[in-house]
Amino acid sequence: MDDLTLVRDHTIYSCVMGSRAFGLATEASDTDRRGVYLAPTPLFWRFEKPPTHVEGPRDEEFSWELERFCDLALRANPNILECLHSPLVERTSPVGEELLSLRGAFLSRRAHVSFGRYAASQHGKLLADVRLHGGPRWKHAMHLLRLLRSCRDLLRTGRLTLDAGADRDRLLAVRRGELTWEEVDAWMTRLTEEAEAALAGSPLPAEPDRARVEDFLVRTRRASADRA
Repeated sequence: MDDLTLVRDHTIYSCVMGSRAFGLATEASDTDRRGVYLAPTPLFWRFEKPPTHVEGPRDEEFSWELERFCDLALRANPNILECLHSPLVERTSPVGEELLSLRGAFLSRRAHVSFGRYAASQHGKLLADVRLHGGPRWKHAMHLLRLLRSCRDLLRTGRLTLDAGADRDRLLAVRRGELTWEEVDAWMTRLTEEAEAALAGSPLPAEPDRARVEDFLVRTRRASADRA
């Protein structure tokens, strides 16, 4: 079974991500698709294991095998958690519905570290652009601001929301380069500080519910083996 067949025939969940899911799309925005496929259990009985991720078959499409997806989600990987919370679901199976029902099991205060590390890495790249080119890539600056806002609100409320909400117009102004880098950088600093302040009183648990997720994965693998 080739990699693209796994995506075409065994996808359990797929959604649209990026600017379209965040409410920040323009006419030039791509359609970024993300998905999860369930590799049939017998494929794991061979020496050559099925791939943990696959690009394609469509442009801007990327999918993860279920176990890899769950592992990354338990680590509070920002891209994975946001994929689980996309408002633009394109396809879901009964297994995919159960995966979505586990959204809360993946959420924990680990997000403060994982989102923070990702944000720090992206901020470093923006600073390099400022030094080399006199300004950042404004689209990337906009997306980093949205991520920081999402992290702050997750820690405050225990819910992960992707939509830019009331900050949409100002974020789009950042994308158009209508704010100075100093203004944008100050906004990033404020959001980071607000997330830090929200951590101590966050309703999120310290750790995700790994046992609940593992039970789901084992049952799903067993059911796949029974159908073989």
